[in-house]
Amino acid sequence: MPQIQVTPLGAGQDVGRSCILVSIGGKNVMLDCGMHMGYNDDRRFPDFSYITQNSRLTEFLDCVIISHFHLDHCGALPYMSEMVGFDGPIYMTHPTKAICPILLEDYRKITVDKKGETNFFTSQMIKDCMKKVVAVNLHQTVQVDDELEIKAYYAGHVLGAAMFQIKVGLESVVYTGDYNMTPDRHLGAAWIDKCRPDILISESTYATTIRDSKRCRERDFLKKVHETVERGGKVLIPVFALGRAQELCILLETFWDRMNLKAPIYFSTGLTEKANHYYKLFITWTNQKIRKTFVQRNMFEFKHIKAFDRSYADNPGPMVVFATPGMLHAGQSLHIFKKWAGNEKNMVIMPGYCVQGTVGHKILSGQKKLEMEGRQTLEVKMQVEYMSFSAHADAKGIMQLIRMAEPRSVLLVHGEAKKMEFLKQKIEQEFNINCFMPANGETATTVTNPNVPVDIALSLLKREAALGPLPDPKKPRTMHGTLIMKDNSLRLVAPEQALKELGLSEHQLRFTCRVQIQNPQSEQDTLNTIYSHLKSVLKEHSIQHLPDGTVMVESILIKVSAAAEEPSTKTLLVSWSYQDEELGGYLCTLLRKGLPQSTG
Repeated sequence: MPQIQVTPLGAGQDVGRSCILVSIGGKNVMLDCGMHMGYNDDRRFPDFSYITQNSRLTEFLDCVIISHFHLDHCGALPYMSEMVGFDGPIYMTHPTKAICPILLEDYRKITVDKKGETNFFTSQMIKDCMKKVVAVNLHQTVQVDDELEIKAYYAGHVLGAAMFQIKVGLESVVYTGDYNMTPDRHLGAAWIDKCRPDILISESTYATTIRDSKRCRERDFLKKVHETVERGGKVLIPVFALGRAQELCILLETFWDRMNLKAPIYFSTGLTEKANHYYKLFITWTNQKIRKTFVQRNMFEFKHIKAFDRSYADNPGPMVVFATPGMLHAGQSLHIFKKWAGNEKNMVIMPGYCVQGTVGHKILSGQKKLEMEGRQTLEVKMQVEYMSFSAHADAKGIMQLIRMAEPRSVLLVHGEAKKMEFLKQKIEQEFNINCFMPANGETATTVTNPNVPVDIALSLLKREAALGPLPDPKKPRTMHGTLIMKDNSLRLVAPEQALKELGLSEHQLRFTCRVQIQNPQSEQDTLNTIYSHLKSVLKEHSIQHLPDGTVMVESILIKVSAAAEEPSTKTLLVSWSYQDEELGGYLCTLLRKGLPQSTG
């Protein structure tokens, strides 16, 4: 039986380091190739030795697909392609292709230039890796080779994020990457058609959460920022350079305008100027409202939000600072956090998910004393708030996507085991389909049983309709014809049409069966008895007594002969064409049981 195998090398019962291997129809595809924010050793990258111990990955993989530019989905790409070795195609959308190298270079700078780590990819490797990238458009079917095709769908989440359908023949898998089922201030909601894949591989970051209304959260966020600024405190909002950052900037910009507030808002990192440049460039990926306002003014050019300089962190008085990265595990946001953590007037608002092991995760768990590098202890007196402005689907959104795509089974990745378990049960109960949640290095296998679509010639359908009552559409109906396979499509046509198309001459194929019975009557009388017997048993069928001394049932002929030495042993010759094979077999069984005694 054909089967599809899915093995997470990262993001199996875990958030971070997304990397999923799919084997489908003899092809191997790698979905995402991310790094883990919670580790600084070898565990930060997926374990590629699962695929091969010491040779290049090119021989084992047909292609790599990157769903979006977040580092936990693309951060290991140069390592995989340049250091382990992969020369095949890497597919991603146009915005992802533009933004990915900027984030990779930023990540390299922090890791290598600032922390001095070795065994890491170089700037040149990022450039070489990006040369292997093939950019795709939404809803464009891309032929990777003769058999493997992929198609991207809009995923919301961040600019350029896409879900991908991977198809080989009649088997298919949909990988969601990260997606959001509710539209926000700058992006639309994820959408996919009813493609009924064999497996839907879905993220499950918020598997057990059903988020409150967005408006309440926004009001709450503005209120907290406003109160802190009013009492002279500083607000730190750790964000990733793209996505939530733009969302919250638009929110604060309109609020500052409306309330006529004077406290400065800063955005750290030169990344953001570049980021906003790409938002302008790929405006078609944003939502309707932004596309409309874009005509009058650019939503991403802010009046109140200015670029941040490191020295501003020590300025007196209130301010709001957006700084990267979002989990406080390195970089500018961690630098500012260390400076401001000791003052209870200040506040840090964590707007998204934090992976275990990061400073963000520790302070959200309520830790008040943090051990920093160099054995220093940092006391956290500032207020810590968590507000989910995360662009991930919640439990309701995940169920909604399953309803949309109607998969035959679901596989959960990118989530925590306990939460996944809960969602898995919910999916199995509600949709009555299998749901898998493999850990890293575990393989989930699903057997596929593909339906083969066949076109039927109209003349054949008309002939079938003329033969008898119209079939019940709910019941399967046997059709007789010749199956022609041409250019990867199948057609069922009438035999004479097939012979004509293929230039072949017709051969009649008949099956013959000999049945011996004991009957003292003459051959002619035996035949008459057979005729009467079949007439009474097979009322639905046409039965004729032919002048040449045979009985005909549909296309089946029955002859009687007797041997001279044993006249009471009659041999019945039953012969039929392949169309009546079922009926022929039935007649032989019936005649073997013998004939009723004639009352003569």
